[in-house]
Amino acid sequence: MCGIVGYIGHRDAYPIIIKGLQRLEYRGYDSAGIALYDGKDINLSKTKGKVEDLKNKSQKSISLEGKLGIGHTRWATHGVPNDVNSHPHYSNSGDLVIIHNGIIENYDSLKKELIKRGYTFSSETDTEVLVNLIEEVKRKEGVKLGKAVQIALNQVVGAYAIAVFDKQKPDEIVVAKLGSPLAIGVGENEFFIASDASPFIEFTNNAIYLEDEEMAVIRLGKEIKLRKIKDDAIAYPSIQELKLNLEEIEKGGFDHFMLKEIYEQPRAILDTYRGRLLAKEGIIKMAGIDDNLEKFLNANRIIIVACGTSWHAGLVAEYIFEDLARIPVEVEYASEFRYRNPVITDKDVLIAISQSGETADTLAAIKLAKEKGAFVFGVCNVVGSSIARETDAGAYTHAGPEIGVASTKAFTTQITVLTLLALKLAKEKGIFNNTRFHEHLTELENIPAKVEKALLTNPLVEIIADVYKNSTNCLYLGRGYNFPVALEGALKLKEISYIHAEGYPAAEMKHGPIALIDEHMPVVVIATNKGHYEKVVSNIQEIKSRKGKIIAVVTEGDEQVRDLADHVIEIPETLESLTPLLTTIPLQLLSYHIAVMRGCNVDQPRNLAKSVTVE
Repeated sequence: MCGIVGYIGHRDAYPIIIKGLQRLEYRGYDSAGIALYDGKDINLSKTKGKVEDLKNKSQKSISLEGKLGIGHTRWATHGVPNDVNSHPHYSNSGDLVIIHNGIIENYDSLKKELIKRGYTFSSETDTEVLVNLIEEVKRKEGVKLGKAVQIALNQVVGAYAIAVFDKQKPDEIVVAKLGSPLAIGVGENEFFIASDASPFIEFTNNAIYLEDEEMAVIRLGKEIKLRKIKDDAIAYPSIQELKLNLEEIEKGGFDHFMLKEIYEQPRAILDTYRGRLLAKEGIIKMAGIDDNLEKFLNANRIIIVACGTSWHAGLVAEYIFEDLARIPVEVEYASEFRYRNPVITDKDVLIAISQSGETADTLAAIKLAKEKGAFVFGVCNVVGSSIARETDAGAYTHAGPEIGVASTKAFTTQITVLTLLALKLAKEKGIFNNTRFHEHLTELENIPAKVEKALLTNPLVEIIADVYKNSTNCLYLGRGYNFPVALEGALKLKEISYIHAEGYPAAEMKHGPIALIDEHMPVVVIATNKGHYEKVVSNIQEIKSRKGKIIAVVTEGDEQVRDLADHVIEIPETLESLTPLLTTIPLQLLSYHIAVMRGCNVDQPRNLAKSVTVE
């Protein structure tokens, strides 16, 4: 939820940390801070606002010298966004400095105990409690910083990724992780710390990803030592070679990351099925499925757990699995799944979907399902993420970094992976003959080119956006495979333009939402010629008779809806099961242009963070 950056080595820490925070600002952007050690003093600067605000303030207010430093960009949990609650936080002595991503759930009881022992607090944060707890353990037990961190973390309940240093020992930084991501970049006698690899990709391609309940003492001139927080057992780090490159995390000439990522979808979908989809040979190769085929073929049902956009991708997958592979599917909000005592057996397959692979609720659902004996399959984008490590098997989407908070290519690449899985199971179960199987493989192979064509609607979508940019409400309607797309389109508009929007199955409009329709209500209707076309046309007529404004997404060449709608956006024709990969494109563009015209921060919408690593 927050972004962590740290450095210790031979370079100046300040530019590394500031640039790293800018790359991590998608993780939190209501306040930011930095602490540098110049060999004598800790120089700290923090402020409410963006990393650019921190940069301006720090250049005027503190010394920027130092080869050791930590920085943080915050998404507030405990305490409102302001200068005081921003990280880093000092201990009472001023010797210890900490940054923290996560939530310490028992911070209040710990705080009360520390107050009894004479500690004072200037912020409302749980993080200031943690750094003073570490200091108290260090003082009382007479131990070094690493041991004090370990003892203190065994007293806390919650989730964390932390980096802490002691100005009395300026050659080391201690880090630890539980439930929030943390990576260590390994260079030549220098180390980088970050929530993901993007802050240090230009300096090193080697990284260590901490596992849950692991900590490390990072010392200059020495090998990294990893230990288990619970039992002090030694853990042996595995250094991974990063596949990320710097170009992927820059805007590449686009005004916003979101627009760049919308336009990356043809390549992202291609990369997702590259090497897996061999249409001419009639083969789908997916190691995570091939090695566990019987688990899927013998499953009583598939349970899909996800949050947000990934949940919408799961809803599309429900239609795909049930329609094509004839396997019953239930789609669950991960945030609710773990709390309602769900019925899970060893005959169930659970598919967990997450772009980041770090979503806290989804990780909790995975752990619950594994305890009940279910086979757990992960679909995520980030290599080496927690979900990739926690699941029994899985598939990466290979979408590349998604920096914009509002997911776009995550949605289409998740659907692509799930479609490959459903098609493979349909063939293995004998539901598809060779002809039908080849038809679907060939059409899926053609989807990137058809997405390219759908992107050509951008100028028209921008004109439509200008008409409705001042709307206060909007309805999105779809049926069948495109009902989840209606939900996703409404979510995109809400997320980045702050216009209230709701998605509904088109037929449900008359069961309540139709009361909202008047001449001021734009209604986006997905009306492709596949599936329940005539039914959707009837729904459009109902809207039109009540003076609603209709924006219709139709199959190219459509005439019937064109005569009824105020605006028509055409997409290429495809199989019904693949239409969500195309119909979502103009809806993404519509939300983007409306948000830009309203002056909203498209890549960093208010109150949202990219990866929700706390409950």
